[in-house]
Amino acid sequence: MSIINFAVIGYGGMGSYHAHNLIPAESTRFHVAGTYDISGERQQISKGKGLHIYTSLDEVLTDENIEAVLIATPNDSHKEIAIRALRAGKHVVCEKPVAMNTQELDEILAVAEETGKVFMVHQNRRWDPDFLIIRQLYQNKMIGDIFQIESRVQGANGIPGDWRHLEKHGGGMLLDWGVHLLDQLLWLVDSPVQSVHSDLSYILGDEVDDGFMSFITFENGVKALVEVGTTNYTKLPRWYVKGLEGTAKINDWDLSGEIIAATGRTDVAAPTPIQAGVGLTKTMAPPSEEATEKLTFPAPKADFVPFYQNFYKVVREGAEPIVKNQEVRKVMKLIDDIFKSCQKG
Repeated sequence: MSIINFAVIGYGGMGSYHAHNLIPAESTRFHVAGTYDISGERQQISKGKGLHIYTSLDEVLTDENIEAVLIATPNDSHKEIAIRALRAGKHVVCEKPVAMNTQELDEILAVAEETGKVFMVHQNRRWDPDFLIIRQLYQNKMIGDIFQIESRVQGANGIPGDWRHLEKHGGGMLLDWGVHLLDQLLWLVDSPVQSVHSDLSYILGDEVDDGFMSFITFENGVKALVEVGTTNYTKLPRWYVKGLEGTAKINDWDLSGEIIAATGRTDVAAPTPIQAGVGLTKTMAPPSEEATEKLTFPAPKADFVPFYQNFYKVVREGAEPIVKNQEVRKVMKLIDDIFKSCQKG
């Protein structure tokens, strides 16, 4: 099978990560032929890494040796570059968020359909080990049917970078980190969204959100809290999920946490009331040792291949994409709805 020559458009943090880590990891399938960035400084860094430097986007798109491009530019430029690349006969991998809104994505997908070229979005957090564990708990019902999901990322460093502070470039944490958590959630829960109630945070004074909270209800009854924060000096768990037969908590990306499940025994004594503050409670007393057990997390295994392996098979063999464009569209529609939810209160 022939190697696919890639050009990386946008040689910032993620562009350089693709160029030197993700694409070379599949060296038998891909070759990074060069990069293009509007920053002279970034061009020189790329040149220092031994990569060919393109001086314009036109030069990239007219290079017949380039079969695919990776777009890792600010969010507001994704649509224009993607459409130009598709019309130039290139396959496209686009960093997330794919576009500023659903309408922009629809314009891209129409051109992909028209040209017959592959367009895929790099929703890489589907391969995160913490998410893979939660996915197995949900699918295997290790703690029974899961009915409540809390998914959050929190830090105390504010909005990162420069352009991510600006609305015109598609900045803000809903589009930056929210797109990851929402993609994971919609891929996990196979049910339409019934309702969305959200609140965006502007506590740092930027023109874009520095965090958000969204309460999402699915038609199958599953409820989810999705939260991103950049002003949290102590963090809540990355995942907290409740099932009918147990509760699971993953604290952070180090996969610390626990699963406590009901044993199902019927011969255990009722909880003994405990002193709680200035009162007594039996409701909030811990269950007896016989009533629960601590389970081991399942191994975080993916039953699907890595992103670029899949992209190669989609291009060369017509395989089914792991990240489907209609799934990406559902995420963008949900982001649109979260913004509307906040505007309407």
